[in-house]
Amino acid sequence: MTIKIDKSKRYGFMPGCSLPSYSPEAVTKTTAYLNEVFPNFSAVQKCCGKPTKAVGQYDLFKERFADLQKDMDDVDIDEMIVACQSCKLTFDEASPTPTHSLWELLPIIGLPKELKGKAKDSDIVFTIHDSCSTRHLTALHDGVRWILQELGYKVVESEYSREKTRCCGFGGMVVPANPPVAEKVMKRRVETLETDKIVVYCSACRSSILKGGAKAWHLLDLVWGPVVYAKDAPPEDVLSSPVKAWINRYKAKKGIEKAIK
Repeated sequence: MTIKIDKSKRYGFMPGCSLPSYSPEAVTKTTAYLNEVFPNFSAVQKCCGKPTKAVGQYDLFKERFADLQKDMDDVDIDEMIVACQSCKLTFDEASPTPTHSLWELLPIIGLPKELKGKAKDSDIVFTIHDSCSTRHLTALHDGVRWILQELGYKVVESEYSREKTRCCGFGGMVVPANPPVAEKVMKRRVETLETDKIVVYCSACRSSILKGGAKAWHLLDLVWGPVVYAKDAPPEDVLSSPVKAWINRYKAKKGIEKAIK
């Protein structure tokens, strides 16, 4: 379904849980850009409740999502933009608010002009790891590839991409439930990718790819950060440190507040 932008409506942005835990800078800059594009704009940093649903705590999930929906309704959000694939599916199932993936939306509103072609001279060749939870959302996949093309990065596709993608090893709460199985899935996923330099659009996937033995960057690292070259190392795996992750969430929340003042 094609997204129709109506700037008379109030759009909201929700970065999810893992992205703020990983990169407050990416959250802040994305929020600031969306705030420039949409005259009526709000942002919410909160958990959608997907983990509670994944472990079968359905009543708790309904309670938490109702609390989130109330926050959205309190600021009159007409349509929501999410950066998290799990949030996208959760909103589609549980919320009356129309919800769009950030990766579907950016090709429609465009990237800032100064970012177009910024990486055209980079020598790195990326492989894309598509999030398994949205393996059937073709427009989302197309959007990710459009962004990389606009930036000027070179990409080689894996056999197991788009609708054929494989789990990174983080899904279904398997990491806390059965770490050895999670580690096996992470390594298997890396073995199916064409290069050892991977682009993801989920911070949890990035952590898994790193644990599986490859180098990984989040797509927003490439959008807002410096140009990446073949010799460069990826950012550290912050999600493996709960303390750093929670500190980053706090920084992201403050960054959102600053971006929409």
